[in-house]
Amino acid sequence: MGVAVHGGTLATAVAAARRAEERGFESVWTTEFYDRSATISLAAMALATSRITVASGIAYAVGRSPLVLAAEARDLAELSGDRLVLGLGTGTRTMQRDWHGADGASPAPRLEELVPLLRRIWAMDASGVQHEGRFYRMALQPTAEVAPRAPIPVHLAGFNARMVQAAGAVADGLVGHPIFTRRYVEEVVRPALAAGAARTGRPQDVPISGYVITSVADDADRARRDAAAQIAFYVVVRTYAPVVELEGFTAEVAAIRDAWKRRDHDGMVGAVSPAMLDRMAVAGTPDEARERMAAFHGLYDRLLCYVPSYGLSGEEVGERVDAVVDAFGR
Repeated sequence: MGVAVHGGTLATAVAAARRAEERGFESVWTTEFYDRSATISLAAMALATSRITVASGIAYAVGRSPLVLAAEARDLAELSGDRLVLGLGTGTRTMQRDWHGADGASPAPRLEELVPLLRRIWAMDASGVQHEGRFYRMALQPTAEVAPRAPIPVHLAGFNARMVQAAGAVADGLVGHPIFTRRYVEEVVRPALAAGAARTGRPQDVPISGYVITSVADDADRARRDAAAQIAFYVVVRTYAPVVELEGFTAEVAAIRDAWKRRDHDGMVGAVSPAMLDRMAVAGTPDEARERMAAFHGLYDRLLCYVPSYGLSGEEVGERVDAVVDAFGR
């Protein structure tokens, strides 16, 4: 089991990493957004710990050249003593285009080209790297001694089947989405992973590091509100329509989107149904959360407690992280 920290400050991430390591969690995950760098957070978490795996879920694979991304990952792996899992994703096409100024077309083939190129850069010797691809070009001839290093584990984020296939085709694992449901994983995600792996002749048991929105508080209603807010924040994005349609949540999501347009936070939270909470989150008192987490046991190879952050201050995120670590740590 791992714990994922999204939101808050660098101090929030560092404190979470320390506590997670102390309480026996296997991994701690961070992310980036328009106001946070995953690589800087990873460096801070690595320096604050000594045993726990530090991972990005995700760092943006757009906006960085393959060389810069490979060099940053190499430094992070060295800094952490090879405790790094490099989780990469593209975000939505709107994010790629409007945030990064990148072409949002063909994100899955782009990642299928990027990951093998990163491995070639890490393995580079005096002969350098020559690459002419659809999305990337590199003509790198080292001018100083370079030491090849072992590959760094790379996970790819995917939601729709084609992006999940990309993880199966080239990555060491998939970073699952927080609103995945058991049915969506079993009927869409696992088959897509296997199909991607089969296409490139790889073993088809590609592991999933899967997020579960996990909200714990002595006040069970508050825990459920926090979880509902996080679910509402995600389902307004039309990219995630496949799980909404599969689970029959179209009416709830329509109400959530209407509330979003009005900037009605309470309306968004109130439109999240009990069925959505049950299938997309674990929320309640510590005892209730531990009992409800059983519904997700066996679904993922690495289960990650995703602490809600939407609408919460850095201090509040830190409090929620502490509650989750206390509830599920050793």
